[in-house]
Amino acid sequence: MSSFMSRSDDVNIAGMGGKAMIEAGSDSLLNAQWARVRGRLRAEFGEATFRSWLKPLTLAGRRGQDLRVAVPSRFMRDWVATHYADRIMALWTSECPEIRSVEVIVDVNGTADRDADTADQDEAMTDAGISHAGGDSTRGDHDVMVTEADGLAGVSATLDPRLTFDNFVVGKSNELAHAAALRVAESDVVPFNPLFLYGGVGLGKTHLMHAIAHHIKKKQPQKRVIYLSAEKFMYQFIRALRNKNTMAFKELFRSVDVLMVDDVQFIIGKESTQEEFFHTFNALFDQNKQVVLSADKSPSDLQGLEERMRTRFGWGLVADIHPTTYELRLGILQAKAEQAPIEIPSKVLEFLAHRISSNVRELEGALTRIIAHATLVGRPISVESAQELLKDLLRANDRSVTIEEIQRRVAEHYNIKLADMSSPRRARQVSRPRQIAMYLAKQLTTKSLPDIGRGFGGRDHTTVMHAVKKVEELAAGDISFAEDIDLLKRMLEG
Repeated sequence: MSSFMSRSDDVNIAGMGGKAMIEAGSDSLLNAQWARVRGRLRAEFGEATFRSWLKPLTLAGRRGQDLRVAVPSRFMRDWVATHYADRIMALWTSECPEIRSVEVIVDVNGTADRDADTADQDEAMTDAGISHAGGDSTRGDHDVMVTEADGLAGVSATLDPRLTFDNFVVGKSNELAHAAALRVAESDVVPFNPLFLYGGVGLGKTHLMHAIAHHIKKKQPQKRVIYLSAEKFMYQFIRALRNKNTMAFKELFRSVDVLMVDDVQFIIGKESTQEEFFHTFNALFDQNKQVVLSADKSPSDLQGLEERMRTRFGWGLVADIHPTTYELRLGILQAKAEQAPIEIPSKVLEFLAHRISSNVRELEGALTRIIAHATLVGRPISVESAQELLKDLLRANDRSVTIEEIQRRVAEHYNIKLADMSSPRRARQVSRPRQIAMYLAKQLTTKSLPDIGRGFGGRDHTTVMHAVKKVEELAAGDISFAEDIDLLKRMLEG
């Protein structure tokens, strides 16, 4: 009965006594049969798979009805035995019916012919934009690709201790992404694979990635976790190509429990890196190991990404992080302000939450600048001082003021529906914000009173005049009301 075996121990081919082991290894017939087997493997599985998994196979020899092939690592031995064993055995028996077993062994001394891969590696390095010109053929230890024996520290990025689940403020715009990330971090099994997080710059993707890694390392320290950017993945792959050490790269990345890659959009256009990442992803997926990815767009919107990768990225859960709402931005600022060494007025936090809506990084950076200025210079914090200090940042976030923008801001501020701005409802909790919005439209736009009235559900210009007068009277007699109007004005003015 035919069989295909993989040895559980490493084999030193050179030390096995040569003649008995390679009894027919140098025979021209055996070599010709091996060449035909390799040719059929290449034709059946395709160039990419052949290059990654089957080309490194070398003929170690034949003894009677038993044949041996060698691979350069334990990981490759297991992978070949699991995925290609039956076909290799079938091809060998078609070439040589007397073969009854094919054994795959690990060549620990590196006697496999790596020079045969040189052309393929040069081609991949060209795809990655690498030149051999000026390269040093004698590299020091610091240039050698990190291997499993070196641990994961040289590959995995340093985790920011501040980016944990405890410090992540949850709102409607990010609640799905947060829940999914927490499930991945807490689950003993893989809940969905991969978890794909996407959203604009500064919305919290990297925070969630760090939080997942922190949680897993704390709860299950025995798990092997790699977190890195797609750019660093490419860099590690390039080093492996240069050092002709791609098998160590494959073994390292395909033997982890959790692989987390940030900003995968950066591998678009890097053909050889995409190819390697594709096989790494498949290897981990087949082993039921967790993969977590992030990008600035959903898989379907990543232009230039290979279709096969786009499909695989969508296999698991795709969770987007929307632009932040006013409530979420205010919550983030309040959480950060609680840790500040000085007290920050709530009006300042509200001002920042309204005016800086681009991303959370800019928002937190603005608050940090205000705190630093107050502690170093000793100037009291106020909306006016914040506006002066952050004028460059506020200018970048400025937009032309429109009636629609005024309505949205006022409705948000007073927690009413935007539709109430145009509705016939006359309840005070609706009519007063509507009057304020009309007043601000008169102050901040060049629209005529009839135009403003039409923008508020087709109201008459006399209604707008009444609203403006009413707001002016209330502001003159109520300091708190006047401050509210002033705050809204500052938010909208820029």
